Amino acid sequence: MTNFNLSTNSKKNREGIDDRLIQISDRAIQITTIDFGHGSTAGLRSYVVQNNLFREEKSKCDGYAKISRHQEGKALDFYAYIYGKASWDNTHLAMVATAFLQAASELNIAIAWGGLWAVEESLYGWDMPHIELKD
Repeated sequence: MTNFNLSTNSKKNREGIDDRLIQISDRAIQITTIDFGHGSTAGLRSYVVQNNLFREEKSKCDGYAKISRHQEGKALDFYAYIYGKASWDNTHLAMVATAFLQAASELNIAIAWGGLWAVEESLYGWDMPHIELKD
């Protein structure tokens, strides 16, 4: 089994999110077959940060009229880490998401993965590097 560890920055970028997501992330890094990390806007977001992502067309939530689950601390984004570089390739993200889904199952915590959202049925469409709590 491969042994990966989250970087100090990835751990810092999870600060303020629900402890259940941290537990899932910690377990996922232990069982993943592909290394991953959490970027600077992966966890808890302020209204300003969320609105900036909206204006950059990186989110469909403006942070004010449409609140993101990230603003509630109920969502966490990730990227795959391949050959020393961040990757948002859908295949890589799906492999990482498998570890998140397994970890959530082991911990008996209900999550949704954005890669399973049907574009026609979702306000947001696919969001491959995203998990959120189902509360």
